[in-house]
Order: sequence, then C-alpha cells, then structure tokens
Amino acid sequence: MATMLNRALAACVTAVVFTASSLTTAAPCGQASSTQDDNKRTVTDAFDRWAQGGTTFFTDLLHDDVVWRIKGSGPSAGEFRGRDVFVDRAVRPFASRLSTPVRPTSVRIFADGDHVIAHWEGSGVARDGKPYANSYAWIMRMQDGKAAEVTAYLDLAPYDDVLRRIPSPAR
Repeated sequence: MATMLNRALAACVTAVVFTASSLTTAAPCGQASSTQDDNKRTVTDAFDRWAQGGTTFFTDLLHDDVVWRIKGSGPSAGEFRGRDVFVDRAVRPFASRLSTPVRPTSVRIFADGDHVIAHWEGSGVARDGKPYANSYAWIMRMQDGKAAEVTAYLDLAPYDDVLRRIPSPAR
C-alpha cells in the first residue's frame, strides 16, 4: 500500500513539475518574449524621445504602409492608409493649430507578442492660448520593429474642438 501511495505521489509531483515547466517555456528559446520585449522597448524609446522634445515620433515608429484607425464617431474618426497619408491628413492639420505641440506627460506601455498598447496622457497649447489635454490608448501591431497597424482611441471632442476653433494657417 505504501509503495502504491509513493508511486501515485511521484506521478503527481512529476505531472505538476512537467505542467509548470511547460507553462514557463511555452515559447521556444524565449523567442516570443524577445520579440515582445523588443517591441515594447521600441515603443517606449519612441515615446521617451517624443516626451523630451523629439519631432520624429511617427517616422521612427510607423511602418511606411501603416494602417491607422481613429475610432469614434466624430469628424476625425476614420482610417488612414500609409504613414504619409496619416501625417498629412491627421497629424499636420492638428499640429498646425497648436502653439505648443502635444507631448506625452504620462505613458504606460504593455506588450503581448507582436502587439503593443500605449496608454498615455498628452497635453499642448492651442494657438488661441487655450490648453489641450487628452487621454489616448493606441493598440499597435508591430512588424519588423515598426507599427504596421494602429487602432487609436481618444476623446475626439477636444481634438475636433481644436480643429473647429482654430483656423488652419495659410500656406
């Protein structure tokens, strides 16, 4: 009887050890973790440069053929195909109405495989002197170290208010 109990206990311990080790080594040689860590580092570094005054955030982070989706029901919601299209149609029209550009003031980055989520707060000043502040959540699918797809969530009311309130500068 004692021998059967010992064998049963040994089998249970072996099963627990095997299960625990397979859960912690599910990715071969840590490849998924490495890609995940690299993606998180890439996005974190880009946000850090932007917060410190950098002006190449979108060039640094976005794939040339990015698909950027702004979710919501305001006039600024929509889909932009290509980094240049996104910058020309969404970033520049907004940025041109600011006297102080939007800078990240608080950033949290989460990563899972090839997806990175940036949850951040940003603020700037419109050309009429009124402050602009917003909260953002960007879900990015990374490919070759750049964001290939982005789904952006933000409060479109203050964003659209700046576009409505401040005239576009003459070119």
